[in-house]
Amino acid sequence: MKIYTKGGDKGHTSLIGGERVPKYDCRVEAYGTVDELTAFTALLADKLVGDRFPKSVGQLRRIESQLMTVAALLAVGEGGQGKVASVSDEATTDLEQWIDRMQERLPAITKFTIPGGDERISLCHVCRTVCRRAERAALRAAEQCEVPSEVLVYLNRLSDYFYLLGRTVADRTSTEEILWIP
Repeated sequence: MKIYTKGGDKGHTSLIGGERVPKYDCRVEAYGTVDELTAFTALLADKLVGDRFPKSVGQLRRIESQLMTVAALLAVGEGGQGKVASVSDEATTDLEQWIDRMQERLPAITKFTIPGGDERISLCHVCRTVCRRAERAALRAAEQCEVPSEVLVYLNRLSDYFYLLGRTVADRTSTEEILWIP
């Protein structure tokens, strides 16, 4: 099977179910941004491989899989309903539990943190900001098309996860958090 089909050469692509849409369609923008987030999440996991972060790496690998489901759900067009499994409630509950555990172990802060101090911390913030952009794109798509609510909830929770993972990396590597002082 060839990797190229030439079907998109004129600026259109197919959604799940066969519907053809312009490549700038809000759904394509949303699932493309989630695809970008998946790639950054994989890079973050690769950067955390080692003896200090085995649980985090495992979590990130699970998140990558969930993001593929999120992207697929955003790619559903006419005739594609029911062809993609939903994001499970368990996936969001897992995120919430991971967030709660990280937050319990971290010192409280009264100022915003700024990315930096360690490449891995900055990459957590790249993931957080791309996740927020993916969430905004999914919300725009939801204004025009059917987007399962669990997709929006998952993306919202996931950005919080990346924020706290950045703080956790700072804590475990004894990197001083950079606080925003206006």
